[in-house]
Amino acid sequence: MAAGKGTRMKSTLPKVLHRLGGRALLGHVVDCAAQLSARRVVIITGHSAIEVEAACADMASRGGSFDLNFARQEPQLGTGHAMQQAVPLLADDGVTLVLSGDVPLTQAATLQALLAQCDGQRLALLSLRMADPTGYGRIVRSGPEASAQVRAIIEHKDATAEQRQITEIYSGIMAVPTRLLRRWLARLDNNNAQNEYYLTDIVKFAVSDGVAVVAHQITDAAQVAGVNSPVQLAELERAHQHRLAHAFMEQGVRLADPARFDVRGLLECGRDVEIDVNCVFEGSVRLGDGVRIKANCVIANCTIAAGAVIHPFTHIDGEKLGVQIGEGALVGPFARLRPGAQLGAQVHIGNFVEVKNSTLAKGAKANHLAYLGDATVGERVNYGAGSITANYDGANKHRTVIEDDAHIGSNCVLVAPVTIGAGATVGGGSTITKNTEPGGLSVARGRQVSLPNWKRPAKQAKA
Repeated sequence: MAAGKGTRMKSTLPKVLHRLGGRALLGHVVDCAAQLSARRVVIITGHSAIEVEAACADMASRGGSFDLNFARQEPQLGTGHAMQQAVPLLADDGVTLVLSGDVPLTQAATLQALLAQCDGQRLALLSLRMADPTGYGRIVRSGPEASAQVRAIIEHKDATAEQRQITEIYSGIMAVPTRLLRRWLARLDNNNAQNEYYLTDIVKFAVSDGVAVVAHQITDAAQVAGVNSPVQLAELERAHQHRLAHAFMEQGVRLADPARFDVRGLLECGRDVEIDVNCVFEGSVRLGDGVRIKANCVIANCTIAAGAVIHPFTHIDGEKLGVQIGEGALVGPFARLRPGAQLGAQVHIGNFVEVKNSTLAKGAKANHLAYLGDATVGERVNYGAGSITANYDGANKHRTVIEDDAHIGSNCVLVAPVTIGAGATVGGGSTITKNTEPGGLSVARGRQVSLPNWKRPAKQAKA
C-alpha cells in the first residue's frame, strides 16, 4: 500500500520515495517481495501516483522477476478501501501478503514465517508487543494467554479504555488466502470513528466464518516501524545502519565504530577488511581481502582489489562507468577518482590528485596536486606535482598517452591528443603540444632571463 500523502514529511516528494540506506522506502518493500519469489506485486497508489508508479517500474526493471501491477485509490477511504482496488488484480489460487510502502525494514525471513502460519488456509497477522501501543490497532484474543485465539483487531480510536491497555499490536502486515480476502472485502463498511473502511475488520469476518486467525509475534520493533516524519526516517536509518554494521562485523569486517558507518547501496567485503570512522558507501562497492579504508571517505560504484589502502578524505564515484583500483594501490588523502578511472597494481594517487576516464598501469605514480583526464598511463610513470592533461578543446575530448617509464616534471600541461614516448622526460613547467620521442628530454617553456641590479618599483610618497 503506497497511496498516502505523507503530510508530516513536509516534502513535495511522495513519502514512499524518501530514501533509507540509499534507496526509496518503497524499494525496500518491493525488494523484499522479490526475495519471497512473489509471482505478482500490486502497488496501490493515490497521492502523486504517476511519480510513484514511474519509480516502481524502474525498481522492477532492475531485477524483479514478478508481474508488476498498479491499482489507483482515489480518493483514499481507508486500508480496506485500498485493498478493494487491488483485489481484482489478484488470483484466487494464491495468498495475498499485505505490506506497507512506508515500512522498509521487514525481513524476508519474518514474512516467510508469516506465510507458513497462513499455509493457504488461515488469516495470519504479524504482531508485536509494545510498552506504549498508542495509535496502533490492538490484537484482541479470547484469553490472556499468548496462545489464545485472535478474535479481532480494534483500532486505537475505536478502542475502549480497557482495550487500550492491551500491549500486543497489529503491525499492518498480514497474509490471507486471496479467495477469502475477496469475500471479506465485499462485506466492509465504514461505521467507525474515522468513517473509513478498515482492512482490520476482516478479522471478525474470519472468526464468524470459522476461519482460524493466528498472530505471528516478533520482538524486533524496527521490522514493523513506519515512517511518517523526518525524525522517524532518521531513526530508522540508524536502525538500518546498525543492523548492517553488525552483519559485516559478524562476517569479519573490522569497523572502528559501527555507529559511524553508512552503506547506501550494496557493499561486499573480503577477509580482513578494515573501515575507519565516517565512511559512506554508495551504489555497488566491492572491497578485496585486506583492504583498508581510512576515515572520512565517500566511495561509490567501485571495485578495490586486495591490499589497497584508501587514505582519509578520499572521494571515489564511478557512476555508470565504475572505478577499478588494483592490488596494493595507495589512494589519497584528499584524492578524487571519477568515472572510468582504472588503477593498476601498486599505483599511487596522492593528495589533491583527480583522475577521470584514465588507465594507470602497474607502479605509476601521481602523488601531488595533479589532473589526469582521458589518459593512458604506462607502467612506472612518474607524474609530477601540478601537472595536467588538457583533454578538452571546447568541443571534444582528446586522449593523452604516456608510455612506460616516462617522467613528467612538475607544473606541466600535456595538450591532447599527444603521446609521451617510453622513457621520455618532460621538463618542469613545459607545455607539450607535440608527440615526444622515446627516451628523450622535452622542454617547452620560455628561456630564463636574469637582469642584475634590478630594482623593484617603489610606491610614491603621498603629498
